[in-house]
Amino acid sequence: MSTLVWIVLPYACLAVFVAGHVWRWRHDQFGWTTHTSQLLENRLLRLGSPLFHLGAFGVIGGHAMGLLVPASWTAAAGVSEHTYHLVSVTGGTITGIMLVAGLALLIARRFVSGRVRRVTTTMDKILYAALAAMVVLGMSGTVVINLLGDGYDYRETLAVWFRGIFWLHPDPALMSDAPLVFQLHAIGGFLFLALWPFTRLVHVWSAPLAYLWRPYVVYRGRRTPAPVAQPAPAAVRKVVTPSS
Repeated sequence: MSTLVWIVLPYACLAVFVAGHVWRWRHDQFGWTTHTSQLLENRLLRLGSPLFHLGAFGVIGGHAMGLLVPASWTAAAGVSEHTYHLVSVTGGTITGIMLVAGLALLIARRFVSGRVRRVTTTMDKILYAALAAMVVLGMSGTVVINLLGDGYDYRETLAVWFRGIFWLHPDPALMSDAPLVFQLHAIGGFLFLALWPFTRLVHVWSAPLAYLWRPYVVYRGRRTPAPVAQPAPAAVRKVVTPSS
Protein backbone atom coordinates (compact mmCIF):
# COMPACT_ATOMS: atom_id res chain seq x y z
CA MET A 1 0.00 0.00 0.00
CA SER A 2 2.81 2.41 0.86
CA THR A 3 4.49 1.77 -2.50
CA LEU A 4 1.21 2.33 -4.34
CA VAL A 5 0.48 5.64 -2.63
CA TRP A 6 3.96 7.17 -2.42
CA ILE A 7 5.57 5.82 -5.60
CA VAL A 8 3.05 4.57 -8.15
CA LEU A 9 0.45 7.31 -7.65
CA PRO A 10 2.85 10.27 -8.07
CA TYR A 11 4.33 8.89 -11.29
CA ALA A 12 0.87 8.05 -12.66
CA CYS A 13 -0.32 11.60 -11.94
CA LEU A 14 2.77 13.12 -13.57
CA ALA A 15 2.22 10.93 -16.65
CA VAL A 16 -1.40 12.11 -16.92
CA PHE A 17 -0.23 15.71 -16.41
CA VAL A 18 2.15 15.52 -19.40
CA ALA A 19 0.03 13.34 -21.68
CA GLY A 20 -3.11 15.32 -20.84
CA HIS A 21 -1.54 18.59 -21.92
CA VAL A 22 -0.37 17.05 -25.20
CA TRP A 23 -3.84 15.65 -25.87
CA ARG A 24 -5.54 18.91 -24.94
CA TRP A 25 -3.30 20.93 -27.25
CA ARG A 26 -3.79 18.55 -30.17
CA HIS A 27 -7.55 18.15 -29.83
CA ASP A 28 -8.89 21.25 -28.04
CA GLN A 29 -6.87 24.32 -28.91
CA PHE A 30 -10.04 26.42 -29.09
CA GLY A 31 -10.71 25.47 -25.47
CA TRP A 32 -7.19 26.45 -24.39
CA THR A 33 -8.38 29.59 -22.64
CA THR A 34 -9.44 30.99 -19.29
CA HIS A 35 -13.13 30.97 -20.32
CA THR A 36 -13.35 34.37 -18.67
CA SER A 37 -16.73 35.57 -17.42
CA GLN A 38 -15.65 39.16 -16.85
CA LEU A 39 -18.35 40.56 -19.13
CA LEU A 40 -21.01 38.73 -17.11
CA GLU A 41 -19.91 39.97 -13.66
CA ASN A 42 -16.98 42.23 -12.84
CA ARG A 43 -17.51 43.59 -9.30
CA LEU A 44 -16.52 40.46 -7.36
CA LEU A 45 -14.05 39.37 -10.04
CA ARG A 46 -12.19 42.68 -9.79
CA LEU A 47 -11.41 41.99 -6.13
CA GLY A 48 -11.30 38.20 -6.03
CA SER A 49 -9.06 37.58 -9.05
CA PRO A 50 -6.06 39.69 -7.90
CA LEU A 51 -6.27 38.25 -4.39
CA PHE A 52 -6.42 34.71 -5.71
CA HIS A 53 -3.60 35.09 -8.22
CA LEU A 54 -1.24 37.00 -5.92
CA GLY A 55 -1.91 34.52 -3.14
CA ALA A 56 -1.36 31.61 -5.54
CA PHE A 57 1.97 33.04 -6.71
CA GLY A 58 3.10 33.40 -3.10
CA VAL A 59 1.96 29.90 -2.15
CA ILE A 60 3.64 28.33 -5.20
CA GLY A 61 6.84 30.22 -4.45
CA GLY A 62 6.75 29.06 -0.84
CA HIS A 63 6.20 25.44 -1.88
CA ALA A 64 9.07 25.65 -4.36
CA MET A 65 11.39 27.02 -1.69
CA GLY A 66 10.36 24.50 0.95
CA LEU A 67 10.31 21.41 -1.28
CA LEU A 68 13.09 22.02 -3.77
CA VAL A 69 15.72 23.77 -1.64
CA PRO A 70 17.41 21.39 0.84
CA ALA A 71 17.83 22.52 4.43
CA SER A 72 21.60 22.18 4.05
CA TRP A 73 21.58 24.88 1.37
CA THR A 74 19.80 27.46 3.52
CA ALA A 75 22.07 26.56 6.45
CA ALA A 76 25.13 27.07 4.24
CA ALA A 77 23.73 30.48 3.25
CA GLY A 78 23.63 31.46 6.93
CA VAL A 79 19.86 31.16 7.38
CA SER A 80 19.10 29.53 10.71
CA GLU A 81 16.30 27.02 11.08
CA HIS A 82 14.42 29.40 13.39
CA THR A 83 14.63 32.23 10.85
CA TYR A 84 13.56 29.99 8.01
CA HIS A 85 10.63 28.65 10.05
CA LEU A 86 9.55 32.18 11.01
CA VAL A 87 9.67 33.49 7.44
CA SER A 88 8.02 30.35 6.07
CA VAL A 89 5.10 30.36 8.50
CA THR A 90 4.57 34.13 8.28
CA GLY A 91 4.73 34.25 4.48
CA GLY A 92 2.65 31.10 4.14
CA THR A 93 -0.04 32.44 6.44
CA ILE A 94 -0.29 35.82 4.68
CA THR A 95 -0.34 34.43 1.14
CA GLY A 96 -2.64 31.63 2.27
CA ILE A 97 -5.17 34.11 3.64
CA MET A 98 -5.03 36.04 0.36
CA LEU A 99 -5.60 32.81 -1.55
CA VAL A 100 -8.51 31.79 0.68
CA ALA A 101 -10.15 35.20 0.38
CA GLY A 102 -9.73 35.33 -3.39
CA LEU A 103 -10.98 31.78 -3.89
CA ALA A 104 -13.99 32.41 -1.63
CA LEU A 105 -14.95 35.45 -3.71
CA LEU A 106 -14.53 33.58 -6.99
CA ILE A 107 -16.67 30.70 -5.75
CA ALA A 108 -19.27 33.08 -4.30
CA ARG A 109 -19.75 34.89 -7.60
CA ARG A 110 -20.54 31.54 -9.23
CA PHE A 111 -23.56 31.28 -6.92
CA VAL A 112 -24.52 34.94 -6.50
CA SER A 113 -24.53 35.87 -10.17
CA GLY A 114 -27.08 33.91 -12.15
CA ARG A 115 -25.39 34.77 -15.43
CA VAL A 116 -22.05 33.39 -14.23
CA ARG A 117 -23.73 30.37 -12.67
CA ARG A 118 -25.33 29.44 -15.99
CA VAL A 119 -21.97 29.33 -17.80
CA THR A 120 -20.24 27.36 -15.02
CA THR A 121 -19.38 23.90 -16.32
CA THR A 122 -19.09 20.63 -14.42
CA MET A 123 -15.31 20.76 -14.78
CA ASP A 124 -15.33 24.26 -13.26
CA LYS A 125 -17.15 22.91 -10.21
CA ILE A 126 -14.67 20.04 -9.88
CA LEU A 127 -11.77 22.47 -10.19
CA TYR A 128 -13.10 24.82 -7.51
CA ALA A 129 -13.78 21.87 -5.19
CA ALA A 130 -10.24 20.56 -5.71
CA LEU A 131 -8.77 24.00 -5.12
CA ALA A 132 -10.80 24.44 -1.94
CA ALA A 133 -9.67 21.05 -0.62
CA MET A 134 -6.02 21.83 -1.36
CA VAL A 135 -6.26 25.22 0.32
CA VAL A 136 -7.95 23.82 3.44
CA LEU A 137 -5.31 21.09 3.80
CA GLY A 138 -2.45 23.50 3.18
CA MET A 139 -3.71 26.09 5.64
CA SER A 140 -4.32 23.38 8.23
CA GLY A 141 -0.70 22.30 8.01
CA THR A 142 0.63 25.86 8.09
CA VAL A 143 -1.60 27.44 10.70
CA VAL A 144 -2.90 24.59 12.88
CA ILE A 145 0.30 22.52 13.06
CA ASN A 146 3.23 24.86 12.37
CA LEU A 147 1.86 28.14 13.74
CA LEU A 148 -0.43 27.12 16.60
CA GLY A 149 0.72 23.56 17.20
CA ASP A 150 4.00 21.81 17.95
CA GLY A 151 5.23 22.17 14.37
CA TYR A 152 6.43 19.63 11.86
CA ASP A 153 9.74 19.77 9.95
CA TYR A 154 8.59 18.65 6.53
CA ARG A 155 11.95 19.59 5.00
CA GLU A 156 13.54 16.49 6.51
CA THR A 157 10.88 14.06 5.31
CA LEU A 158 8.25 15.23 2.83
CA ALA A 159 10.63 17.48 0.88
CA VAL A 160 13.25 14.73 0.61
CA TRP A 161 10.59 12.27 -0.63
CA PHE A 162 9.32 14.83 -3.13
CA ARG A 163 12.77 15.50 -4.60
CA GLY A 164 13.37 11.75 -4.74
CA ILE A 165 10.46 11.38 -7.16
CA PHE A 166 12.28 13.47 -9.75
CA TRP A 167 15.59 11.74 -9.01
CA LEU A 168 13.76 8.41 -9.63
CA HIS A 169 14.40 7.01 -6.15
CA PRO A 170 11.56 8.10 -3.83
CA ASP A 171 11.61 6.67 -0.32
CA PRO A 172 8.06 5.91 0.87
CA ALA A 173 9.31 5.34 4.43
CA LEU A 174 9.84 9.10 4.75
CA MET A 175 6.09 9.66 4.53
CA SER A 176 4.99 6.92 6.91
CA ASP A 177 5.24 9.05 10.07
CA ALA A 178 4.16 12.38 8.55
CA PRO A 179 1.02 13.98 10.03
CA LEU A 180 -2.14 12.97 8.22
CA VAL A 181 -2.83 16.49 6.96
CA PHE A 182 0.58 16.61 5.27
CA GLN A 183 0.03 13.18 3.75
CA LEU A 184 -3.36 14.21 2.36
CA HIS A 185 -1.92 17.47 1.08
CA ALA A 186 0.85 15.63 -0.76
CA ILE A 187 -1.57 13.10 -2.30
CA GLY A 188 -4.00 15.87 -3.19
CA GLY A 189 -1.23 17.86 -4.85
CA PHE A 190 -0.41 15.08 -7.29
CA LEU A 191 -4.08 14.34 -7.98
CA PHE A 192 -4.51 18.04 -8.68
CA LEU A 193 -1.70 17.85 -11.25
CA ALA A 194 -3.52 14.99 -12.97
CA LEU A 195 -6.69 17.11 -13.11
CA TRP A 196 -4.88 20.22 -14.39
CA PRO A 197 -4.79 19.51 -18.18
CA PHE A 198 -8.55 19.05 -18.36
CA THR A 199 -9.46 22.38 -16.75
CA ARG A 200 -9.16 26.05 -17.58
CA LEU A 201 -5.79 26.06 -15.77
CA VAL A 202 -4.08 25.23 -19.06
CA HIS A 203 -4.15 28.96 -19.79
CA VAL A 204 -1.21 29.30 -17.38
CA TRP A 205 1.13 28.01 -20.11
CA SER A 206 -0.16 30.63 -22.54
CA ALA A 207 0.22 33.64 -20.26
CA PRO A 208 1.17 36.72 -22.35
CA LEU A 209 4.41 37.43 -20.48
CA ALA A 210 5.51 39.91 -23.15
CA TYR A 211 2.81 42.25 -21.84
CA LEU A 212 5.04 42.92 -18.83
CA TRP A 213 7.64 44.81 -20.86
CA ARG A 214 5.99 45.79 -24.14
CA PRO A 215 4.91 49.45 -24.66
CA TYR A 216 1.28 50.30 -24.14
CA VAL A 217 0.94 51.44 -27.76
CA VAL A 218 2.87 49.65 -30.49
CA TYR A 219 3.87 51.85 -33.44
CA ARG A 220 4.68 50.07 -36.67
CA GLY A 221 6.79 51.80 -39.27
CA ARG A 222 5.91 51.61 -42.98
CA ARG A 223 8.67 49.96 -45.00
CA THR A 224 7.11 50.63 -48.41
CA PRO A 225 5.86 53.91 -49.90
CA ALA A 226 2.35 54.85 -48.92
CA PRO A 227 -0.21 53.82 -51.54
CA VAL A 228 -1.59 56.53 -53.80
CA ALA A 229 -5.10 57.55 -52.87
CA GLN A 230 -7.63 56.17 -55.32
CA PRO A 231 -10.49 58.34 -56.57
CA ALA A 232 -13.89 57.74 -55.09
CA PRO A 233 -16.36 55.73 -57.20
CA ALA A 234 -18.64 58.76 -57.57
CA ALA A 235 -15.81 60.81 -59.10
CA VAL A 236 -14.99 58.01 -61.56
CA ARG A 237 -18.60 57.82 -62.70
CA LYS A 238 -18.61 61.56 -63.44
CA VAL A 239 -15.48 61.37 -65.58
CA VAL A 240 -16.28 58.15 -67.43
CA THR A 241 -19.60 58.60 -69.25
CA PRO A 242 -21.17 56.12 -71.61
CA SER A 243 -20.64 56.86 -75.30
CA SER A 244 -23.61 57.98 -77.30
